Amino acid sequence: MKYVKQCLIIFAITLIGEALHACIPLPIPTSLYGLFLLFICLQRKWILPEQVKTVGTFLIEILPVLFVPAAVGLVEAWGLLRDRLLVYLLVTVSTTILVMIMTGIVTQWVIRRGKEKSRDF
Repeated sequence: MKYVKQCLIIFAITLIGEALHACIPLPIPTSLYGLFLLFICLQRKWILPEQVKTVGTFLIEILPVLFVPAAVGLVEAWGLLRDRLLVYLLVTVSTTILVMIMTGIVTQWVIRRGKEKSRDF
């Protein structure tokens, strides 16, 4: 029953994210609406981490399997991709490096901020 409840919480947040995407047509992927909602709910303690931890951990563990359909789609579209492969590789590598750099900067900022707050108490 615990797993069903956790799944329902995550699916409800996802459904609300889908509804928000329909109401607020920004060029943002629908899944980000749900992630942002879940983040707000966890920050405000409307949802406790224990209420979604088990299913969340499971979903993170099987995440690589969820990329299989996308990989199959790329293989099927090889004829279209082949002509522009160099451009796609350059964009993929450069954006990956940029994301890694920005993630490192934000992580360092969060760690430093946490240390400063712990010193204040």
